[in-house]
Amino acid sequence: MSLTVAIQMDPIENIDINVDSTFILAIEAQKRGHKLFYYLPSSLALVNGKLFAEIKPAELRREKNNHYTLGKSEFTDLSKLDVVLMRQDPPFDMSYITATHLLEHIHPETLVVNDPIQVRNSPEKLLATHFEGILPPTLITSNRAQIVTFREEHRDIIVKPLYGNGGADVFHILPEDENLGALLDMFAEKYREPIIIQKYLPEVREGDKRIILVDGAPVGGVLRIPASGDARANFHAGGSAQKTSLTHQEFEICKMIGPTLKERGLIFVGIDIIGDYLTEINVTSPTGIQEINALDGIQIEQRIWDAIEERYDDLKTR
Repeated sequence: MSLTVAIQMDPIENIDINVDSTFILAIEAQKRGHKLFYYLPSSLALVNGKLFAEIKPAELRREKNNHYTLGKSEFTDLSKLDVVLMRQDPPFDMSYITATHLLEHIHPETLVVNDPIQVRNSPEKLLATHFEGILPPTLITSNRAQIVTFREEHRDIIVKPLYGNGGADVFHILPEDENLGALLDMFAEKYREPIIIQKYLPEVREGDKRIILVDGAPVGGVLRIPASGDARANFHAGGSAQKTSLTHQEFEICKMIGPTLKERGLIFVGIDIIGDYLTEINVTSPTGIQEINALDGIQIEQRIWDAIEERYDDLKTR
């Protein structure tokens, strides 16, 4: 099978080839003989109901400072392609949401991964709230009185933006901390959405586990250890990678959420678990493939492409 594949992503010149998940997915696509193209989300254009983009033929290789070659740009009807990988990084803002609306014009005739409709309907912190009993105590609100009451009950809390990413604006508020009011002022000035408040889980000091699910099934995980003096374990925030295995509780969480992910066409998903609790379900541009591969000696990108090709076959034989 040879497919025409376009990757919608952030500037290709800026990626770190040693950790970037999109890079290793592109390399695997090339190994399978798929024809690869690249474009920026800003190049999307809806013309009389047809979705176009300025796409460039792309060749990628694992050479530092020489990891890509791009061909001549061509204004192309994306419905003529077989697969589009939506891989630009969050934030999950109106620009991101608009991109899902535009890609909806070609999906599923052109297979978009992940399904743009379901990406739009599955914000990472909100999707997790639909599964009962596996989240830590959680409050989503703009109401200060409710936030104060929640803090009085749980004392040690985490405050973060509802649509944030990469550990940005995540605060650990200790029981004696007098800065909650000022912090809420900052959030109110910076964000229009409610914020999310959760009970602080001290198990985060032992690591925040990222687990990759492919078509609803877990295929590997990595323990992200926070830097000293930081409550955030995200790699973008300085967390370090450590080899791990999945516990019985983590398998149970995957078993609970997996069928929903598969049904929604969310082929490549990364979930975050602290202790025994699910904290996020990442569907926009999950990361962690290369870290897990290096620690476990596996190739998750192969499993992802197997699932993409199977889904493509299913769509074409209906």
